[in-house]
Amino acid sequence: MENERQGWLSDRERRRLTRLPTDRAMTATLATTGLIAATMQTLVTPIIPQLPVLLSTNVADAQWVLTATLLAAAIATPIGGRLGDMYGKRRIALTLLMIMTFGSIIAAISNTLVPMIIGRALQGVGLGVIALGISILRDVIHPRKLGGAVALVSATMGVGGAVGLAVSAVIAESLDWHFLFWLSALLGVIASALVILVIPVSTLRTAGRFDWGGAFGLSIGLVGILLGVSKGNEWGWASPVILTLLIGGALVFVAWGFYELRMADPLVDLRVAARRPVLLTNLASIAVGFAFFVTASAQPILLELPTDTGVGLGQTLLVASLCLMPNGIVMFLVSPLAARLSNTRGPRTSLILGGFIIAVAFTLSVFLMHEVWHVVLVSTLVGLGTGFAYSAMPTLIMHSVPPTETAAANGLNSVMRTLGSTVAASLIGVILSSSFVVANGIEIPTREAFQVVFALGAGVALLGTIVAVFIPRRGRRYEDTQSIPIQSIPEG
Repeated sequence: MENERQGWLSDRERRRLTRLPTDRAMTATLATTGLIAATMQTLVTPIIPQLPVLLSTNVADAQWVLTATLLAAAIATPIGGRLGDMYGKRRIALTLLMIMTFGSIIAAISNTLVPMIIGRALQGVGLGVIALGISILRDVIHPRKLGGAVALVSATMGVGGAVGLAVSAVIAESLDWHFLFWLSALLGVIASALVILVIPVSTLRTAGRFDWGGAFGLSIGLVGILLGVSKGNEWGWASPVILTLLIGGALVFVAWGFYELRMADPLVDLRVAARRPVLLTNLASIAVGFAFFVTASAQPILLELPTDTGVGLGQTLLVASLCLMPNGIVMFLVSPLAARLSNTRGPRTSLILGGFIIAVAFTLSVFLMHEVWHVVLVSTLVGLGTGFAYSAMPTLIMHSVPPTETAAANGLNSVMRTLGSTVAASLIGVILSSSFVVANGIEIPTREAFQVVFALGAGVALLGTIVAVFIPRRGRRYEDTQSIPIQSIPEG
């Protein structure tokens, strides 16, 4: 009777009527898919120093192998989210996975720069499946288990990068570098098969037409801002090209905003995005993305630099990768705890706690950077804080938007994290290159430069925590989750 009053079927009844796989199977499938997609971020990290030779190009052009993936992911994630809301999240997730697999094959057979950039851009498109996977959970998982499932899939963003870095380092040292991409192609096929076999088709659809003008405007604006920020240090912040990209991107976004507000079916509903819980969560996401990338960029450099000047720790790429693996593993292990905290005290509390832990970790790092175990400790603490924060952000977003806009809203939130990481990468590059000593003809950043980077990470994490404090405890909440039938069976 209680189930009938609440309108929910029991898990057993729901699966019997709809022939659904278990919640655990669907969560595991989407977590695996997210893990595979996330490995694309760090897939080429072990071979970055060799890319100019491997692709017969120069150092500056070789950096496009990384930049193309970042830009493609930032563009594809919100667009893929909106397409998922309109045409089915499972269908679009499969499309993104197939594009990622095709890109992996192109990269695997490439020996020159242009096809490699194309392949890496297509791999970046596949990263949009993580936000889609989180949105699928809202459609297929019982509300009581949704928090834990979201926390687990959110953790794959960190786990995939950490594990992928270590696996890539082993392959790069032992086998031909093309095997990196053949492996990613195989993993893409596996992820697609799992989605086809396990994830049901969602019946939830958003009416209307796809906003092609909004998609074009968002793409141009994102390319301008992200490319300007990521290449500012390399091309010069005062150069005409960078200024054109940054100012032009900002102007495009202004025009895009006015355009979206006048559309009946906008790509991103800015009125929903401007709601206080959504806006503040996205602002906090920029800070978390920034702080998390400090670990991903500065700590490997510290570990691998030679010990000549007393700054670096002289470790190999493989050892450095293993030292950073606890970051991702802790994110995975803490996800159930983060979900329980969000369920009992609210996701806002998890976000505040996560940001505070990250701020403490980087504060410690200012003073603890002399031993390998110092880096492992700080990296682990950052993983702990990021696990709490990443588990909370999608839940806060989903509580604040209607079910028909879940994927698009989560996609925008993912872009905010990407923006934070991109800004972090640029600022870290500026700081580390502005203060250095020369040892054996090699420019090595000073200890003070690393301390500034870690202090900046602590400050940004603290700022994000303060923003999270102002997220409303209560407000309009959209509790509907499943598009699969969940109403009690009518008599007769």
